[in-house]
Amino acid sequence: MLTKILSMANVGLKTENVEVEVNVAEKGFPGFGIVGLAGKSVEETRERVKTAIINSDIEFPTAKITVNLAPADINKDGSAYDLPIAIGIIATIGEVTLPKEKAYYYGELSLDGSLHHTKGVFLLALLAKEEGIKNIFVPRMSANEASVIEDISVYPVDSLKSLIRHLKGEKLIEALKPVNIEEILNDITPEFDFSEVLGQQQAKRALEIAAAGGHNIFMMGPPGSGKTMLARAMAGILPNLTEKESLEVTKIYSITGNIPPGGSLVRQRPFRGPHHTTSQIGLIGGSSNPKPGEISLAHRGVLFLDEFPEFGRNSIEALRQPLEDGYVSISRALGSVTFPAQFMLVAASNPCPCGHLGDPKKDCKCTNYQVLNYQKKMSGPIMDRIDLHLVVPAVDVNNLMIDKEKVSGEKSIEIKKRINGARKIQSERFKKLAHIHSNSDMKNSHLKEFAKLSNEANLLLKQAVNKFALSARSYFRLIKVSRTIADLDKSETIKEFHVAEALQYRIRGEN
Repeated sequence: MLTKILSMANVGLKTENVEVEVNVAEKGFPGFGIVGLAGKSVEETRERVKTAIINSDIEFPTAKITVNLAPADINKDGSAYDLPIAIGIIATIGEVTLPKEKAYYYGELSLDGSLHHTKGVFLLALLAKEEGIKNIFVPRMSANEASVIEDISVYPVDSLKSLIRHLKGEKLIEALKPVNIEEILNDITPEFDFSEVLGQQQAKRALEIAAAGGHNIFMMGPPGSGKTMLARAMAGILPNLTEKESLEVTKIYSITGNIPPGGSLVRQRPFRGPHHTTSQIGLIGGSSNPKPGEISLAHRGVLFLDEFPEFGRNSIEALRQPLEDGYVSISRALGSVTFPAQFMLVAASNPCPCGHLGDPKKDCKCTNYQVLNYQKKMSGPIMDRIDLHLVVPAVDVNNLMIDKEKVSGEKSIEIKKRINGARKIQSERFKKLAHIHSNSDMKNSHLKEFAKLSNEANLLLKQAVNKFALSARSYFRLIKVSRTIADLDKSETIKEFHVAEALQYRIRGEN
C-alpha cells in the first residue's frame, strides 16, 4: 500500500514541494530504506522514526518499507522529514486516515515521539500560502514562526501521539490564532544608549549620518576609546524594520535556526559581530550544501567587524561583491544559490598592532614594518567601498568622571527621530524605485536626478577631487554622504557645508 505526504525542501532561501511517498510491502525481506537524494541526516531518520512510532503505542510493521522523497533531483537534508515519514507509515498500515484536504507535515521527532524545535517553519508557511494549501502541522515550539502568515491554519504538534489522536478525531489540536504583523513590529529598548557613551561627539555624529543613509563606516582608534560600544549603540538609532524587511530577515533566521523556540518574526534590525577568527565560509556563507553566512544574517542591519585587519585577507576581500551589490552568489557542484546581504558595515581597527600609534600619552612599541604590514591588510578596494572614515581618539579623562548631574549626552531616541525624518525623505524620493531604500543604495546614474549640488558645493567637490586625487568610486560615495547630510538638514539642495562635512569623513581614508 502507498501513501503520499506533503513536505518541503530548501535550496538556499528557495523552497520546493517534496512528496514523501511511503510504501509498505508485505512481500520481500523486512527493511526500511529511504531514497530520493537524501542526505546523511535524513538517513538517520530511520532509527528516530521507528523508535518514536513504537513509543507512541503503535506496532512498527515487520515489512519492507520504502520511502521516496520526490523529486529525486533535489538535495534533501535535515531532520524535518521525520514527521511526514512517520505519519506516512502510520497511515499506510491503517492506524489513521488522512484528511482529504492537503496539508504539510514538517518536524523533527525525538525517540519518545515528542517534536523538537525545527528550523525552516516560517518558509514552510510561505510555501503553503503560495501553493494555496491551508493546513500545516509543525512542532509547537516552532509554530509561532508561521502564525504571522495570513490564510494559513497552523497546528502546533506536541508529539506524534497527539497528532495521531487528532487525525483519529479523538482529541483535536487547536490551530493557532493568527498574529497581526503590525502589532509585533513595535519599538524595542536598545541594549546600549548613545547617552551612555561619554564624549566622542564627532563619532556619534558620523554614526548618525551612517544610520540616516545606510552608509558603511570605518573607525580607527586606540583600545578603550569606545569603538565597540559606539557600534553596539548604533542598533538603537536605526529605523524600525518595515513589514517587508522583517519578512526578509525572518526567512534567513528561520532557515539557519536562529529563531529561538517560541520565537516569531524578527522585530529588530540584526546586529552581527563575528569574531575575527571566523572562517570565510562562516562570514560569507557556503559549505557543500550552501548556508547563509554572517553577512546574510546581518541583512537589513549592521555587520560589525571589530579588529578588522585581524580577519583573514581572503575573508576581507570576499566582502567586495556583497558590499557593492547587496547579495552574495555561491556556486557549488549541486548548483548556485544567492543570499541577500544588504547590510551596513561598521569596521573598527587599532592604528597599529599595539594600538598606541599616535597616542600622545603612550608610546607605540611597533616597528614601521609591523605598522605597515598591519594596515596593508585593509586593501584599497575594500576601504574605497566604505563611505565614512573616522578617527576615534582616546577618551578625555574628564569625560570619564561619572556624575549623573553632569552627564548630558543625547539619548538614542532623540537621534533616532532625526534619522527617521531623513529616512522618510529618502522613502518619498525613491518610492518609484523598487530596489532603492536609502541614499547608499543609489546607483551612480541616479545622482544627477536625486543629488543636486549648489554651484559652491560643486566647486568644492571638484577642488577636493583634484587635491586629494579621489577615485571615481570615492567621488560618487562622497556625493551620497553629502546627500544624507543634506537630508538630516532637511535641505533639498546639497550645499557647500554639506560637502565640507562629508569630506572630513572621506579624506582620512585616502591618506
